[in-house]
Amino acid sequence: MQVIPAIDLMNGKVVRLSRGDPKTAKTYAQFGGPLETAKKWKQDGAKKLHIIDLDAALGAGDNLAVIAEIARSVSLPIQVGGGIRTVEAAEKLLASGISQVILGALAFNDPEAIPRIRERFSAESVIVALDNKDGRIMVEGWQTPTALNVREALQKFTTLSVKTFLVTSIAKDGMLSGPDVETLKEACTYQGIEVIAAGGIRSLYDLAVLKRIGVAGVVIGKALYEGRFTLKDAINAAGGS
Repeated sequence: MQVIPAIDLMNGKVVRLSRGDPKTAKTYAQFGGPLETAKKWKQDGAKKLHIIDLDAALGAGDNLAVIAEIARSVSLPIQVGGGIRTVEAAEKLLASGISQVILGALAFNDPEAIPRIRERFSAESVIVALDNKDGRIMVEGWQTPTALNVREALQKFTTLSVKTFLVTSIAKDGMLSGPDVETLKEACTYQGIEVIAAGGIRSLYDLAVLKRIGVAGVVIGKALYEGRFTLKDAINAAGGS
């Protein structure tokens, strides 16, 4: 199971939100700015970075210059999400050196965008975000509910040959209350896909549980920034990747 440290960006700073609420933003600058934070995670053993542009997700500008700087300066695969609502926006990120785009609203509003992006870049270039709250998939900065639940969304996108899904429990995100194991367990029953878990990770025990149910990757944010455990300890708990 791969451990992927999160770098959430707002106004050019590394922040964490609670349940996606921008009013709860807490800035973390103990490692420096976003670029220094990315370099810190690489130094500590990260094999991939997870960057979310919160300003873009919330329709309040973007952090594209910061993301491009990280991509140029840190030789790691990077997955980026937040506010990617057009094919052109996805292609611009991928052309800047990003490895994967995380699609929410675009995937649900225009599923045919997925094969278009993959055809130009690679089959692995698209991750579909299944951000869920009260059983519903939420998009557009977690503000807008869709008509689908996690199971229905998995059925929909696996028919489009999507292989990687980011499954985030909005109610648990940033709360250090433990992951939504039941939803993740169900997602992991689908054959031929990879599930990346996000939301609520608080302990090394949580990582052991997620590894046991078959999660391929786990995004960790607040637990790392709050010092609940180190990235090196998390990588060891996850099996060294």
